[in-house]
Amino acid sequence: MATGARPDPRVYQSAILLGLLLYGGLALDFDVTVSRTALLVGCALATQWTCSRMTRLQRFDPLSPLISAFSLALLLRTSDWWLAAIAAVMAIASKFVMRFHGKHVFNPTNLALVVLLLVTDRVWVSPGQWGSLAWFAFLMACLGGLVVTRATRADVTLAFLATFVGLQIGRAVWLGDPIAIPLHRLENGGVLLFAFFMISDPKTTPDSRTGRLLFAALTAAGAYYVQFRLFRTNGLLWSLALCSFAVPLLDWRFPGVRYSWPQEAPAPQPSLRNLQPVEALHAPIPVARSARRVPVGVR
Repeated sequence: MATGARPDPRVYQSAILLGLLLYGGLALDFDVTVSRTALLVGCALATQWTCSRMTRLQRFDPLSPLISAFSLALLLRTSDWWLAAIAAVMAIASKFVMRFHGKHVFNPTNLALVVLLLVTDRVWVSPGQWGSLAWFAFLMACLGGLVVTRATRADVTLAFLATFVGLQIGRAVWLGDPIAIPLHRLENGGVLLFAFFMISDPKTTPDSRTGRLLFAALTAAGAYYVQFRLFRTNGLLWSLALCSFAVPLLDWRFPGVRYSWPQEAPAPQPSLRNLQPVEALHAPIPVARSARRVPVGVR
């Protein structure tokens, strides 16, 4: 990386997720096998490569499909390998198919999980109960990522967490419940994965800071409603999928700069005013004419 270049946050995110998978499989008995993880990674990378070729992208980018595959490995549970493969293919293909004004609408992992939950009862989402030590370590790693990568879109993550935690604690105070009850609900690996790897996706969040803050608050409020009014599980996933439809409206009302990964930064183009027509390159060079012709041999 060139000196002063903006670091790609996906490198750090991929390392965090991979480390969590390894630690969970070795120490916490995660229900994640090596073969299932390899299947998800292989399908995600193959879909990214295929779609990149079909859309004639100049380069193959493996970072985004790796994050989606690792996230699915941590969250998606099913006894059928082919459903896991469909989830990976669907997640990556959605980035190329479901677009609005050049921007994909849904977070890939969130979309795959929501669609499978809707169409079949053979999949479920891991509750993310990893224990206090693993949860705290993962939290510190996620927060450290915001500092190390100098994440410019951390506002949506922090706004979501502030709103979601505030609603949970406010409900406990209103009902007279001990604060330990909402804190126990929040001690959930799934919440951290959602806050730092789904809703924070800069490709699917509003372009402006105002839009992102409104989007985060709307998603947190929607998740609260699904959980405590509709009494359904996976409120975060349902809320994000529905609130994603509001992103184009927020981008229209509060326009901002479209995010691009560091590798996607466009190369500098020459200024049009410095360009000359092709004919000008081959035109004869004018020679200055003398005001008086001097005969040859005359000094």
